[in-house]
Amino acid sequence: MAAGEGEIEALVAMMARLPGLGPRSARRAVLHLLRRREVLMAPLAELMGRIAATARDCTRCGNLATGELCTICADPARATGELCVVEQVSDLWAMERAGAFRGRYHVLGGTLSALDALGPEELGIPRMVARLGAEGISEVILALDATVEGQTTAHYIAGLLAGAGVTVSSLAQGVPVGGELDYLDEGTILAALRARHRV
Repeated sequence: MAAGEGEIEALVAMMARLPGLGPRSARRAVLHLLRRREVLMAPLAELMGRIAATARDCTRCGNLATGELCTICADPARATGELCVVEQVSDLWAMERAGAFRGRYHVLGGTLSALDALGPEELGIPRMVARLGAEGISEVILALDATVEGQTTAHYIAGLLAGAGVTVSSLAQGVPVGGELDYLDEGTILAALRARHRV
């Protein structure tokens, strides 16, 4: 092995640890970066270094930010009175990609779990409740996963907010756009049947 190849192999191994990249994909990505060092690899390394030094959780909602507040919390136009509660930052990003929600978020960082010692305090639920009055929230939208843990957390939050004077809603569940009944599991079909509406 030539000098320097050990570091390149280490870079390939590190890249292979990223979600969605196996060893072969990581090798191709590293080769592409190395072939375009000046225009791609150097700026990427510089940007990653800056973000590694400055990235942190938004003090208000839990989204990723490079300052005290994320761009969503800092945007006055997002103060619509709607607060969307999600489990993870990746869920927030998915909602933003859809482009349909223009309010603010609260990232729990997980779901209630006695086994993982995740209670209301660990998920920042009291902080979320404090935001209701401070930010003039009129509706809390529970956008949690349709898992047992997600639904348990949603029921807990809904119960907690029962007397808070806010509307509590959740995302509709059921047949996805483009979905075929034959390929859906029984739980999805049951949820869709229960959430049926008149046409």
